[in-house]
Amino acid sequence: MTPLALGIVLFSAFLHAGWNAMLKAVDDRAGVLGAVSLAHALAGVVLIALSPLPDRASWPSIFVSTVVHYGYYLLLFRAYRHGDLSQVYPISRGLAPAFVALSAYLLIGEGLGPLGWVGLALVSGGIGLLALQRGAAQAQGSTIAFAVLLGLCIGTYSVADGLGIRQAGTATGYMGWLFLCEAPVPLAIALHRRRNRGHFAPRTLILGLMGGAAAVTAYGLVLYVKTLAPLGAVSAVRESSVIIAALIGVLWFGERPWRGRMLAAVIVAAGVVALALA
Repeated sequence: MTPLALGIVLFSAFLHAGWNAMLKAVDDRAGVLGAVSLAHALAGVVLIALSPLPDRASWPSIFVSTVVHYGYYLLLFRAYRHGDLSQVYPISRGLAPAFVALSAYLLIGEGLGPLGWVGLALVSGGIGLLALQRGAAQAQGSTIAFAVLLGLCIGTYSVADGLGIRQAGTATGYMGWLFLCEAPVPLAIALHRRRNRGHFAPRTLILGLMGGAAAVTAYGLVLYVKTLAPLGAVSAVRESSVIIAALIGVLWFGERPWRGRMLAAVIVAAGVVALALA
């Protein structure tokens, strides 16, 4: 991975960690996620207006990614309702890079090299260590199942988008249609809340749109780098955002214990360095 690609993905990881930290700090998480999806859809309209139509070869990837994203959001809502997925959510992020790297190797023969595979193992292992510290070993089977399903969703749409954006002929056009396809998510949340006579607080909408802007930028940058670097490497570096979020939790929210989280961060950092050198 080139220094430019690495820098872009790390910046994306910081953005992703930042808006997830904001999500943790609010009570109305479903409302914020709805506003985040709305920001995606609005960004999609702008990108579509400014970009040519993606090549027809990329549309199956847009379809697969969109459907899987819907499943991803449903799993997130279910997890937040039960309130226990925070114990093992890092498992899903740790599984995704390995799934993406293996899928890219099997589908298009894209390998990482020996040092790259070592880096991938370190990143996934460090995230797994963080999951264990959050109580994954004591979590119920249903909670583990949620985490694994989320990991499969993340891995699937990551591979679909990595392949699709290379076929599209226009990175911004692909992003635009992908983001616009998230429009049903905020609509579904708004209709559900209206049926239950709920409302969206102005603060929720503002924070959600701010988080959405960060999320759009973060994933847009990742999609762009997937045209420059191996999919497995990009996915691994991007998921280092989980460790960044954990460090934010230690420094900002005062979460403890901190030693194990710092160790996980060091392991992931070593993995990122190995991927960069590879």
